[in-house]
Amino acid sequence: MNIASFIDHTALKPTTDVKDVQKLCAEAMEYQFAAVCVPPFYVKQAAQLIQSSSVKIATVVGFPFGYTYATVKAAEAGEALSQGADEIDMVHNIAALKNGNYAYLEKEASCILSVVRKKGAVLKIIIESGLLTDEEIVRCCALYGSLGVDFVKTSTGYAEKGATLEAVQLMRLNLPSNIKIKASGGIKTFDFAQQLINAGANRLGCSAGVAIVKGYTETGSDNY
Repeated sequence: MNIASFIDHTALKPTTDVKDVQKLCAEAMEYQFAAVCVPPFYVKQAAQLIQSSSVKIATVVGFPFGYTYATVKAAEAGEALSQGADEIDMVHNIAALKNGNYAYLEKEASCILSVVRKKGAVLKIIIESGLLTDEEIVRCCALYGSLGVDFVKTSTGYAEKGATLEAVQLMRLNLPSNIKIKASGGIKTFDFAQQLINAGANRLGCSAGVAIVKGYTETGSDNY
């Protein structure tokens, strides 16, 4: 298994600067990560830096709390795609979910999905699993699975609780097989990364991608 191919190499701190993005993109190309995930402000620059590479450009929408208007999220997504983004990681409206307003969540996701599909891009819905009950996670899987989003993603990395094996397993159990899972938040070691993949994660969002890959090569595997 080439664990690098599972990783979205990520830098989303508000203090992220140009040098951080340049380093992130250089590392992504060196290790052949699946994507870089950068703040919207840096999408255009990241796209220029890796234009000759197979590495994808991901960015965030409605980040990190998710309670902005659906129309604003759609505008964010459209602008990011026009700047060169290939993948959109959108935080759904957690406030709507906590009020049981699944009709709003369906309308919101459909709105963003329409924008993303017009560009042939990928949509990941961040549900912030660490803030949800198991029942809420299952309801999200049913909703977003039926809409045909590309990924359901565990976390932003900004809540107290990030990715867990239990959440990934529950999501895999309740999502259609064609809907992928992205685990993110607190993934710092190869062992945990591998456990998440074994639990059903198809992609890992983490800022420790290089350390994880180096941990993998240090096991003596020749599959890097």
